[in-house]
Amino acid sequence: MKLFRFDKAGSIGLGMLDRNGKHIDISSFQKDFNEDFFDKDGLNELSNWLISHAEQCDELKETPRFVSCVGRPSKIICVGLNYAKHAKESNMDVPKEPVLFFKSTSAMCGPNDPVIIPKQSEKTDWEVELAVIIGKKTSYVAYEDAMQYVAGYCVHNDYSERAFQLERGGQWVKGKSCDSFAPMGPYLVTRDEVADPHHLHLWLDVNGKRMQDSSTSDLIFNIPHLVGYISQFMTLLPGDIISTGTPEGVGLGQKPEPWYLKAGDKIHLGIEGLGEQHQIAIAHEN
Repeated sequence: MKLFRFDKAGSIGLGMLDRNGKHIDISSFQKDFNEDFFDKDGLNELSNWLISHAEQCDELKETPRFVSCVGRPSKIICVGLNYAKHAKESNMDVPKEPVLFFKSTSAMCGPNDPVIIPKQSEKTDWEVELAVIIGKKTSYVAYEDAMQYVAGYCVHNDYSERAFQLERGGQWVKGKSCDSFAPMGPYLVTRDEVADPHHLHLWLDVNGKRMQDSSTSDLIFNIPHLVGYISQFMTLLPGDIISTGTPEGVGLGQKPEPWYLKAGDKIHLGIEGLGEQHQIAIAHEN
């Protein structure tokens, strides 16, 4: 299934992209895609519900305003430097173990919402990433069993303010958690829909110029490794998001000088089979 959430007259609507590419309103299912949904085997329940109810669900005649494809999770765990060429462009060593940091869940927004350049920011940067949505509570899971705890995948643009991240001391979270810095979606694509998540093309354009162009086959630590590894340090709850890292081509790594987003810039990104995002950078309103 390819599921989405959308703005339905100020409330959260639920939708599905069908095999014909139509957006179907399944809000009458009445169970949001959140921790409780995944914890109670909601994907199977929804699949069974659709067998008897799909024909009664209306097509959305216009493309909706997508909101984040999952409800706010308990945590967003990000993986740094998980592509070797990105580590090189960042002037950092390729890690021997996954580099982990958190991103505030308040940064989540819809995939086509504007990215808000924070106050006093001069180094707002882009990062296309494959995000993994956890389907079942897990702790200390073996790597070989880890994929059964994955519910699905989505596109994530892991926006980063590099000065906040790298020049203000402490951990990276300060540069990762500004409002609008975690657009998710448009679709939650269930695990069964993706034959091999380790061979997906991912890309990002700024103002029509291709900046990132890579494949998840270049991941240093693959998805089962990440799920198993992270579960050794914390309990993963249903709906939690693991963002698996970005490939080379971020603003920080541009030569001869880094360059960053400014108000009016247009960002377009996508991952093979998971959908695309469109954002416009806007200045923070004082």
